[in-house]
Formats: sequence, structure tokens, C-alpha cells
Amino acid sequence: MPQADELTRLVNGVLWPGFLGSEMPEWLGTALDDGLAGVVYFAQNLHGDTAALSAEIHRRAPRALIGIDEEGGSVTRLETDTGSTVPGAAQLGVVDDVDATEATGYEIGRRVDAIGADVVIGPVADVNTDPRNPVIGVRAFGDRTDLVSRHTAAAVRGIQRAGVAACAKHYPGHGDTHTDSHHDLPALTLSQEEIDAHHLPPFSAATDAGVHAIMTAHICAPQWGDAPATLNSDVLGRLRADGFDGVIITDALDMAAIRERVGIGGGAVRALAAGADLLCIGNPTNPGAAMLPDQDEIDYLIARDAIVAAIRSGELPHERVAEAAGRVAAMADAVRPRSAAAEAPFDADSIADRAVRVHGDLPAFADEPTTVIDLRRASSLAVDSAASHVALALAAGGDIIRIDAESADDAEVGAVAQRAGAAQTIVLVDRVDEGTAQRHVLDSIRSVAPRVVAVNVGLPAHAEGAVVSSPAASLLAARAARRALLAH
Repeated sequence: MPQADELTRLVNGVLWPGFLGSEMPEWLGTALDDGLAGVVYFAQNLHGDTAALSAEIHRRAPRALIGIDEEGGSVTRLETDTGSTVPGAAQLGVVDDVDATEATGYEIGRRVDAIGADVVIGPVADVNTDPRNPVIGVRAFGDRTDLVSRHTAAAVRGIQRAGVAACAKHYPGHGDTHTDSHHDLPALTLSQEEIDAHHLPPFSAATDAGVHAIMTAHICAPQWGDAPATLNSDVLGRLRADGFDGVIITDALDMAAIRERVGIGGGAVRALAAGADLLCIGNPTNPGAAMLPDQDEIDYLIARDAIVAAIRSGELPHERVAEAAGRVAAMADAVRPRSAAAEAPFDADSIADRAVRVHGDLPAFADEPTTVIDLRRASSLAVDSAASHVALALAAGGDIIRIDAESADDAEVGAVAQRAGAAQTIVLVDRVDEGTAQRHVLDSIRSVAPRVVAVNVGLPAHAEGAVVSSPAASLLAARAARRALLAH
């Protein structure tokens, strides 16, 4: 049995925590000295000189892996304050040009490399077959397996050509769920045959493209028993059997699907036992008002100490953790030194314009301040980008009126409808399927002001009247939608 210091170093080699602030806290420096696998950057970490912070982390621990959720479109950490200027997966799926997707992947990788990070936690390889999905949606390339497969592979090639690692997510597919695993445990009702046919191929495509890492999903299915995929050796064993020999990374262990059932510590032990290699602990700001000043260190220690105890008791084999740590170290070696080659200038606007779809007859639209009535629901915890900048870009200095479509009464809707009839107005939506609250409010506004234009930044959906679809809650998508309005 290893000595205590050796055991701590071994366990640290499979842990990937978040931290608070834009400077390295003391506990993190100590953990890096003791072999910590690295860190995950979230928005709250990026307000200072991030490249200098990354350099400090790498000086402290040259093999430390710095990861970041930078998907483009609706999910950005680098551009949280402004909204993303990189196309998102749904936009790329609409365009269906694998060269554009590979170029976008390279641009994401280049930006991540520029701040000194090593792992892009993307692309999303989920096939979004359930339009009610609250957490994937426009983060996916689409709802067709062949489309998602070819664009997942292209994104992996682009990201990794920039010299950083890609991490395809969320195995074995989070696209056919209608529960957000940040809040509860989603359950699939698909047969194993349906999962095999429709949701696994994009991960095989990522493997064939040489992806360094694949992230698990906190989802369950009756045929797997009670354990979600992240904690399920049968599910993760299938990933290995299908030929993936890179790093299996867990989705965040502080998400409710894990934390409220087995806890961060229990999740850490069970994920390793199931075959995971690198444990993403999560964003310490997620508890919100309940967050403690040292929440980051607390979460890290819970995971570390639980694994140490499990090894000491014999519950978790030392060899399994050593195997996992070895894979993580091998990935760290693979992303250094950088190998990015010169590329042609990246034209994000062109891709975004190609992704716009116009339905119905657009009214004359002037380049002037515009009233925006924003009916969108609150973002999920996965999407901490500045979605408010979508409305700001569309308004161009005009008024922004926010309505909770789920709770708005007739008087409130009637009042904004009157305002909409008196000025150039956009109704901003991201879910206008038949029967949704946003569709009901949009139809009510149009009954009073029939010439309003709906701008849909969610999944494409049919709605009567003029609709401009630009599928991403991003600055880039909003600007493309406004250009489309001005062009008609």
C-alpha cells in the first residue's frame, strides 16, 4: 500500500476541480504541487490576465490540464461579458458544411490555446431528438445521426489541429432527454437498439477522428439498472469496447443528478470504479447564495478524501486509479508542445449569415432603435454566457421588455402588444413549438400587432407570420438576424 503522500498524489492525478476568483488560491497551488491533474475554468475565473494565470498554473505543475467549456454559440466562457462571436453547433448543422465546422473548431481551439488552456470541453456529440430538451437544444449539431456524426468529427479535427485536446460529450447521448441533469437525473425511454443506432455513432466518429477525451452523461435507462451512465461500468465499458482508449471524463459531479443521490465523494469513487479517468468536480459558484467562501476547496477535498478512503478500505482498487491517472498524464503529454499551424482568416459572420432562415413575409425594417420583447426562458446552468446581449444587439439602442411567458397574464401581454403596435418591434423567442407558452404569447401579441417579427434563437420551429431563425443565443447570431431583417 502506498504511503499517504504517494496516495494523495495518485488521487490528485484524477481530479479536475473548479476554483473561485481569477487568481490561484493557496489550496489550489498546494494541490498542484501534490500532483493535481489540473483545473477547469469557468466564467468567474476569466476577469483578469487569464494567459498569465494559465502560465502560473503550468509553472507550478507543467503537466496540469486546464479545461474550459467553449462551444461557441450559446455556450461561452471566454466571451461571457459580450456573448459569443463563434458559430454554435446548431448554426453549423443548418449550414451543413464540414469545412466550416472544422474551421470553427480550429478557431475555438486557437482561442483556447491563446489563454494557455489545454482542453476544449466540446464538441457536443449529442443527437437532439427530443425538441423539449432543456439543456442541449441548439448546443447540438442537429437531430439526425449522420449530420451530427460528420460534424462532430470535423469539430474534433479542427480543435485538435490547434494543438489542444477536444472532449466530445455527453456519452452515450444526452439528446433524447427532457430533464436538465444539473437539476435532476434524466431518464431515457429508448431501447438499447435505438441508442446504439441513433446516439452512439457520433461518439464513434469522434473516436475515429482521434479525439483525446469523451465526457459522460448523468443519464439513466431501465436496461442499465439504477446507476447513471457516469457511474455505470456496463455503459463505460461499452465505450472502451467500441475502441476508445483516451480519457473518459465525467460531467460535473456537483450536478444534482449525482450530488443529491450519492454525493460528490460517492460519485467520485463510483465513477472511477465504473471506468472514468478524470473527475470534473464542477463549478463552485453553482450553489448560488448557499455557496461558502471556500466552496471550491470543500468540493475538492470531499472528492479527494473519499477516493483515498475507498482505496485504503479496498473498496476501490489502487490499480484502477493508477490506470486512470496514467491516461490523464498521457493526454497532458499529447497536448504539449503546441502544434497549431497558420490558418486563413476566420469569417464567422459568413457562417452565421448562411445559418439564418427567413419564414413568412418580413415587413419593412429600418436601421434604427428597435423595441425587443424578450419571451425566452432562463438559461440552464450549462449556459452561463451573456444571453442578454442577444436582446441588446437586436434592439440597437431600443427598449427591451422582458416577459415571463409562463406566468404573464392577459393584461401584461395586452400592454406589451399595444407597445409593439406603436413601434418597430421584434419578439425574441427560443421555443415556439405549438402549445408552448412562448408561442401563446407571440400569437397574442400578433393579434394586436400583426407586423411584429419573431426572431427565434432556439431550435427551428414552425410559427405563423414573419420569423427569422438564427439558432444560437449569441452576439454573432443576433447580429446575423438583424442583418437579415435589414436586407429585406
